[in-house]
Amino acid sequence: MKYFKYTWIIGTALLTACGTTSHFSGNPLFKGWYADPEGIIYKKNYWIFPTFSAPYNDQVFMDAFSSKDLVKWEKHERIIDTSAVKWAKRAMWAPSVINKDGNYFLFFGANDIQSDKQTGGIGIGVSKSPEGPYRDYLGKPLIDKFYNGAQPIDQFVFKDKDGHYYLIYGGWRHCNIVKLKDDFTGVEPFTDGTLFREITPKGYVEGPFMFIRNNKYYFMWSEGGWTGPNYSVAYAISDSPFGPFERIGKILQQDPQIGTGAGHHSVINIPGTEKYYIVYHRRPLGQTDRNAREVCIDVMEFDENGLIKPVILTKQGVPGQKIHEDRVPNTR
Repeated sequence: MKYFKYTWIIGTALLTACGTTSHFSGNPLFKGWYADPEGIIYKKNYWIFPTFSAPYNDQVFMDAFSSKDLVKWEKHERIIDTSAVKWAKRAMWAPSVINKDGNYFLFFGANDIQSDKQTGGIGIGVSKSPEGPYRDYLGKPLIDKFYNGAQPIDQFVFKDKDGHYYLIYGGWRHCNIVKLKDDFTGVEPFTDGTLFREITPKGYVEGPFMFIRNNKYYFMWSEGGWTGPNYSVAYAISDSPFGPFERIGKILQQDPQIGTGAGHHSVINIPGTEKYYIVYHRRPLGQTDRNAREVCIDVMEFDENGLIKPVILTKQGVPGQKIHEDRVPNTR
């Protein structure tokens, strides 16, 4: 009996010492250098689609990760690569995936073009399942020019409450929104005849993301340089996906005790609840390699006025959370 008592005490102590690893996600969520994560729910699983963080010439594929509870993650390797997209040669970045009409469409940037004379921009892969494999949907980029000064990268596909699909994108401190054709083969003009509408808020650098809460449009983006410690996320709120968007302030930034360079994020909401999670990348303490980035997750909360509270960076991450069948969304 005494032996059992001591064994129980030691076992309990070990569980305590290990912290919350059996009940919390932990940060980073999975091994490896990854960045620009898009988190989304498909069926009863959480999915994260990140950039493979490496020198540009090595960024020739993308992996994905899935989980039923935010704690245990399964890796799905090379869901798309440059062998499937003949015009893409390097710098495959910032995947954004959406389910429509039985297909999964993966929007991505490639080649890091620096002018309209170069080949590259935003492309689309398509698959029957979120884990791929994805094939080239168009055989060419969807957007391959610098409209309104926006580099064609960091694409986010957004479904509005009226059923229309938009692409929000842009680097080089400019952000555009375009209306996608119903079959995603191109863009449609707005009522004023324009194709590319600039919605750049003050401080915008890259990494746009949008969601709707209480009929308000929350527009979020990254500020600062992605290679440094001061990379961060700010936001604005509007009554329309076209703005105007007046910057409110930062909600995600480095914590010198936890990690630096916290930015380029996405948001997961458990449907029918007020549970929101921010998925982002950050750099481990003491790490100066610009590609040494890890995917993390933390709780995102709102105050009584609907403003986003500053996110607290943690090592433990978020509590395990399964998705109930009646809360599974059909699309984003």
